[in-house]
Amino acid sequence: MVSQIMILSAERSIRRGWRKARHTLSLPDLQEIITAAPDILVIGTGTPGMMQPEQTLSGELESRGIDTKVMPTKEAAQEYNSLHEQGRKVAACFHLTC
Repeated sequence: MVSQIMILSAERSIRRGWRKARHTLSLPDLQEIITAAPDILVIGTGTPGMMQPEQTLSGELESRGIDTKVMPTKEAAQEYNSLHEQGRKVAACFHLTC
């Protein structure tokens, strides 16, 4: 089974992509984010919170200077908008299929 994610940042266009790892977010899923080098990545885990980052993902992103916030997608969208309105360099990854 596959799942769909959306990558979003103020500096780059939106990308939707299908992934084979249904409920696990990994570093290869986030290459556009790493290239954009935001200060914060907001991760939306889907409505029921099913998609989770790999255990090492936050540490790997933090070593690149990217803080992460993980929450259900509805709250993640609100957090992304709030941070963007504050002028923060923020990006988001939203799980769309559940």
